[in-house]
Amino acid sequence: MKKITLKSFALLAATLSIVACKKKDKTVTEEVKPVATVPVVSEVYTADNTKTFITWDAKKIVGGHQGTINTSNGVLNIKGGKLVGGTFVFDINTITATDVDASKGLEKLNQHLKNEDFFEVTKYPSAGFEITSVKEVAGKSVIAGNLKIKDVKKNIEFPAVVSIANGVATITSDEFTIDRTEFNIKHNSGKFADAAKLGDYLIKDNVGIKVNVVAKK
Repeated sequence: MKKITLKSFALLAATLSIVACKKKDKTVTEEVKPVATVPVVSEVYTADNTKTFITWDAKKIVGGHQGTINTSNGVLNIKGGKLVGGTFVFDINTITATDVDASKGLEKLNQHLKNEDFFEVTKYPSAGFEITSVKEVAGKSVIAGNLKIKDVKKNIEFPAVVSIANGVATITSDEFTIDRTEFNIKHNSGKFADAAKLGDYLIKDNVGIKVNVVAKK
């Protein structure tokens, strides 16, 4: 029996990864929708930028990285004790991996995430999200909104737990996924490069996202 070469293994792994990615559910993106009309009498809650962030989880053939991106500003609109609107700006310069130690190349990785392979922060220093609707489904709030990353804006939705009490509003979403390539982040994607040649360097297109918001009246 012939031994499987390392190159053959990389090709097999890349192929299986692409198949797996195709089967894995991701958040469906739609065309931009009108922003929710905020009632004049709604209350405004201002996001605490130290506690309002997204977590991201990007996978490769072997391993991957997880991290956070903080907001630079954000507001929630509350009426009758319910979330009715809101807008957020995320500061891409705050992107950082949380699974890498400073002594093991954290700064190098963070700089790579900021360069033209990924977010191009010199050209696109921020990302945005504006709520277009909120509906209750199975005991959770399904939040829809226009997500803008780089030069692309698409409407997405995700389930979350929303809590409003004592002048503090919190949002904790379930993990959902977006296809990074739909927002022009295509580095080492099997859709735009030869997966066999990428081997272990292939990065999966679907990125896991969780939203965490703490806002005060």
